[in-house]
Amino acid sequence: MAAIAAPDRMSINLRIDATSRDLIDRAAEALGKNRSEFMLEAARREATEVLLDRRLFQLDDQAFKRFTAALDAPPTENPRLRRLLRTRAPWER
Repeated sequence: MAAIAAPDRMSINLRIDATSRDLIDRAAEALGKNRSEFMLEAARREATEVLLDRRLFQLDDQAFKRFTAALDAPPTENPRLRRLLRTRAPWER
């Protein structure tokens, strides 16, 4: 019996050089995924980042003043962050 593709799934065909394909395959294997799973996850992640980076939000005058005041205010004291920033990176040791 022939397999029938689910109606909500589609295929996307890509042309790719062997070096790129091998790189993707090695990375997918390192994560225990197949090529399609790896590429789809990476493409979704990048698409989300692109769209979130282009978000437009609008504020009324009062909200905009509060927003800019929060941006302009000095940061609050954060001892854990200060300690982290003073810690040498492992590759600097």
